[in-house]
Amino acid sequence: MNALKLNALKLNALERRRLLSWLGCFLAALFLSISCAPAPDSGGSPNATPGSTTAPIVRMGFSVWPGWVPWQVTQEAKIFAQNQLNVDLKWFDGYLDSINALNAGQLDANAQTLNDTISSLAAGADQVIVLTNDNSTGNDKIIVSAEIKTIADLKGKRVAVEEGTVDHFLLLLGLKKAGLAPEDVQIQPLETGAAAAAFVAGQVDAVGVFAPFTTKALERPGSRELFSSRDFPGAISDHLAVSRKLVDEQPAAVQALVESWFATLDYIKQNPEKSYSIMAQRAGVSVEEYREYEAGTKIFTLEDNLKAFQPGNDRSSLVFAAQEISDFLTSSGLAKSKPNLNKLFDDRFVKAYAAKRQPAT
Repeated sequence: MNALKLNALKLNALERRRLLSWLGCFLAALFLSISCAPAPDSGGSPNATPGSTTAPIVRMGFSVWPGWVPWQVTQEAKIFAQNQLNVDLKWFDGYLDSINALNAGQLDANAQTLNDTISSLAAGADQVIVLTNDNSTGNDKIIVSAEIKTIADLKGKRVAVEEGTVDHFLLLLGLKKAGLAPEDVQIQPLETGAAAAAFVAGQVDAVGVFAPFTTKALERPGSRELFSSRDFPGAISDHLAVSRKLVDEQPAAVQALVESWFATLDYIKQNPEKSYSIMAQRAGVSVEEYREYEAGTKIFTLEDNLKAFQPGNDRSSLVFAAQEISDFLTSSGLAKSKPNLNKLFDDRFVKAYAAKRQPAT
């Protein structure tokens, strides 16, 4: 699996650029919007520019996760333009940097987890989830060294994980299931790429990582998966989060983003060879390696989306899952107080698309 080109391992969180000022004039914005923190490229092509439509530019970020890489197909297949949408799609080597960019107003939309969106709300951001891309069904893992056989064996061990992220959440879910408390392990807070590298180097006993960093972590001789998101269905969901400003001022653009996603899923089904080549190249892996991640990610259909936005009594409901995550963030000290979740979810765009898809009667 050494073919992985883990650009994120080269992260330096200090190397960030400030986004150039939005000037209001379209031509000036078109020129300036290629700049965003930290050193991202426009969807993977050094010569890529936002679409040629006359619609206002939507600045959107995404990063390396199997449920988000399809946005690269959206761009290269010109699906944004087909939906009269002008998107400046920005790739981030560091996932958390994309979150910071959305929080700072340097992006209008970003691909991110429910966990991290709630963390942003707790810190004062005003964001809206308008689409569920996927659920992790095994691509988030707790990987351990050879001597660790059970979750109970983690007691007293050093575990590298990026604090406050979904993999930290997954770790605590596993510990709780085994009757252990968070303080029963020694958390080593590291960025996900650095955590994988530390584990491979033998500096820690276990690591919490997501694909494709899971592949890197498993390069350590004798290492294995202890448990994964497959064991906790619905615990880790991935979304398109947008700023409240975009929802309020450009609802048509939000609608076009949502419709572009579903059009992309259709395109991938109809053009699998071309699509997988695009996604593998963007992720920095071979097509064969990229396909291996499929089983660990459940891409959500339109029907899955409609169901997820409904209230419920388990993690299949976003409302239920959000409350559970909010409790986790506050109880673990990662948030000072529980955020207001009342306006976090907006399903009107998914519902509007579903209405358009209904056959005429």
